[in-house]
Amino acid sequence: QLYREARECLTLLSQRLGSQKFFFGDSPASLDALVFSRLAPLMKAKLPNGKLQQHLKSLQNLCNYCTSILSLYFPWDGGDPLTGAPRAAGTDGSEAEEDPHKRRKQLLSVLVGLVAMLGYAFLSGIVSIQRGSVGPAGRQPVTLEEEEEEE
Repeated sequence: QLYREARECLTLLSQRLGSQKFFFGDSPASLDALVFSRLAPLMKAKLPNGKLQQHLKSLQNLCNYCTSILSLYFPWDGGDPLTGAPRAAGTDGSEAEEDPHKRRKQLLSVLVGLVAMLGYAFLSGIVSIQRGSVGPAGRQPVTLEEEEEEE
């Protein structure tokens, strides 16, 4: 029943779109963003049951609609907009060629951040260093608690 209702919804969207470029004419509206956000993944995703995907692909105007939006608003994808999503950086090793010192820069930025945090902690008084020196006659410095006990 769920597939039947989803196919009916796609059919109704196809009928409403007709031969228009967008649902409300020549310029996109928020409905176009919503519909595209549901249709584009449905066209691309590998699904265990492709019934709904096949029905969507049979509705040529919705496929053209998605293709048009992809090519208009996502031009960096290149070629056929529905053949693949933009590649993540470094999947083909090109990122290593672009920045051979990436690891060094990452390590350096972590070290600079660590030094900055420690510097702030020391300067603001959050952390302080006290030396454990031995006083005259081999006696440790007297703390406030020890003074109270002696009185």
